[in-house]
Amino acid sequence: MCTLEKTDDNIFVLTLTGDDEHRMNPTLIGSILSALRDAKEQATSGSVLITTSRGKFFSNGFDLAWAQAAGSKPKAIERLHHMVGLLKPVVAELISLPMPTIAAINGHAAAGGLILALSHDYVYMKRDRGVLYMSEVDIGLTIPDYFNALLRAKIGSPSARRDVLLRGAKVRGDEAVSMGIVEGAHDNEERLREATMSHGKQLASRKWDGEVYKEIRKGLYPELCVVLGLGEAEVIAKL
Repeated sequence: MCTLEKTDDNIFVLTLTGDDEHRMNPTLIGSILSALRDAKEQATSGSVLITTSRGKFFSNGFDLAWAQAAGSKPKAIERLHHMVGLLKPVVAELISLPMPTIAAINGHAAAGGLILALSHDYVYMKRDRGVLYMSEVDIGLTIPDYFNALLRAKIGSPSARRDVLLRGAKVRGDEAVSMGIVEGAHDNEERLREATMSHGKQLASRKWDGEVYKEIRKGLYPELCVVLGLGEAEVIAKL
């Protein structure tokens, strides 16, 4: 599950709670989507979203145990496809959210968990613990089209994408900064929180029009928006 709180600085803080690994199953995915839609409904000029989690995991990806509990391989694959389909609207909501977004990765972000993090405009992580990891090549799963589109949009270096996808690299904080995947790596959870809140307050102080911000973001990632079914960016001119 997750919670959504709003600070006096117009910052929405979405926190993944409950199970320490924050495995994405229909319940958690639905809770995240509901929180994002609540934030969108309450948004005003200058709103910002920060997403974080409790425990040593940001999110360890899809809940494969829930899939396997279906009782047979075909039913397990059907459940996996169901989760892949459910996460897509979450990515679409983040890409079209009318406010800047920041992910504070306080632990491991693997597979679908990494996709959730990279759906934000800015990503910060801890230096001492936690890795970014696309596990699919190691566990024998191919990668959904919108995963690939997001990774192409958010990881600019071809060699970095190769290492993340084809080598299954477990990327730690400083390496993630040097690869251009995250904005910064911090020594502990307190400094991570301070960095993300400071950045959030800075963004909120600009009081940008959320609809304009959203359309500029969509224009940055046209291929991703097509895959997500978001359509072309609209032209908004408030003169």
